[in-house]
Amino acid sequence: MSDNVDLLFQRYGPRYRWYATGTAMVGTIATVLSTTIINVAIPEIMGAFGIGQDKAQLFSTVFLATMTGAMLMNAWMIKRYGQRNTFNFSLVLFIFGSVLGGVSPNEDVLVIARALQGTSAGLIQPLAMLIIFRVFPSEQQGKAMGIYGIGIVLAPALGPTVGGMLVDGLSWRYVFYVAIPFSVAAIFLANAFLPEREKDAEYEPLDTLGLALLVVFLYCLLMGLSDGRRLGWDNMIIVGRLTLAGLSGVGFIVWELRCKNPLLNLSLFANPRFTAAAIITVIFGAGIFGSTYLIPVFVQTVQHYSATQSGLLLMPAGFVMAFAFPIAGNISDRLPPHIPIAFGLLFFGLSTLLFYQVDVNTGFWYLAILIGFGRIGLSLIMPAVTTAALRSLPPAQLSQGSGATNFLRQLGGAFGINAIVLRVQGETINQSAVMAATQTADNSVTVELLQKITALHYHAGLSLEQANAMAHVFLGQVITSQASTIAYREGFIIVGMLFLFGLLPTWYLKRTSEKSA
Repeated sequence: MSDNVDLLFQRYGPRYRWYATGTAMVGTIATVLSTTIINVAIPEIMGAFGIGQDKAQLFSTVFLATMTGAMLMNAWMIKRYGQRNTFNFSLVLFIFGSVLGGVSPNEDVLVIARALQGTSAGLIQPLAMLIIFRVFPSEQQGKAMGIYGIGIVLAPALGPTVGGMLVDGLSWRYVFYVAIPFSVAAIFLANAFLPEREKDAEYEPLDTLGLALLVVFLYCLLMGLSDGRRLGWDNMIIVGRLTLAGLSGVGFIVWELRCKNPLLNLSLFANPRFTAAAIITVIFGAGIFGSTYLIPVFVQTVQHYSATQSGLLLMPAGFVMAFAFPIAGNISDRLPPHIPIAFGLLFFGLSTLLFYQVDVNTGFWYLAILIGFGRIGLSLIMPAVTTAALRSLPPAQLSQGSGATNFLRQLGGAFGINAIVLRVQGETINQSAVMAATQTADNSVTVELLQKITALHYHAGLSLEQANAMAHVFLGQVITSQASTIAYREGFIIVGMLFLFGLLPTWYLKRTSEKSA
């Protein structure tokens, strides 16, 4: 433990552990709040700027992508500037990005604002975990992660509800201002409870080439996937982006293996326990962010929920997680990590697979119960997989290990959202084409429907031509709704199967646990 931390313990006593944890929690709440709150505003933003889902999903993926890259800078920032200065800088950057997002005149500026918010979140989240692991003894770390997790899960649970009310009552722009008070409060707390930089601390130079390669890889890959369906996968721009992404990705790995002070210490993955936990972490990120994106967009576009109703749908699940997280933290201290992880993967995977039967008529509480059941699984996974990864490392690698696990979770989230959105969009188009091909004069059901709708409009005062046109518009809306429902069902099935696949590395984690025992 550092001299500055010892001084803080002398000043505040054993309570300092909770002061530091509370400070980390408030700062993380601000950034986590912004991860999900925008999801309920996406339909409004799409309408305001006249963009489709391929562009709108960038608001989520660019946040996750920049967060992913910034997480690997966390260890260098702490060594160079100290915990307090890194924390404060991140929050000031976050406030600036939030204000910029609120006043953005077009989608390009909004993407830049989300990138700034993501960078801030990427610097803060590993720092928060590092604080907990340095001020708590190993036998209490799971419990501390559980308590810390209450705030982390309540923020995304309450965020969509508050965001929905702001969207419906004021404007989507106000969702960017909600987290600013938390950021200001966290800065004041950090100046009181976080240690300054050690005066004699040594630090290595930043791996600028590795960072540049990682930025090029993430940007080219995510932009290539985002625009691929719209421009065509054989378009030279898309081919160029994906090729450059592949080259920069390979270059990043090669450079990190050779670099003296790498941005991502790949030697961490020589530890089999850490590697198994890392694979689970990627799956966890892809699943949680993918499902969190899918659910609000599904209920708003298919079931025509308002933004407020969409947020309220996620609120019960957030309270379930707040109740379950401390229990899960205690469990992770008492049981081998593979046990709560396996049950968590099963709970979330099965609850998501049950979404295969959702449609426009599925009830609010049925959806809320399914989501809540899945969140019990997430509560079991997160503390256990985090402690499993970091306890397998020596103290000197804790900072890099914390950054790496957060990096992998966000990387999984960024690619998870992209892959799922691509699949849903593609399946919607395919299903629409299949259904449209069956709507012919030989289809008696279609003919009868058109006749009834035409008659309704005609009796309402429209001319026969106008009534017939409105009937065909209605038929097109029905086809689109049904095609979207099938596509979203497939997206949920993909997420559920992904979590069940996570049982394989969990089994391997059990084997490594037994060998090390």
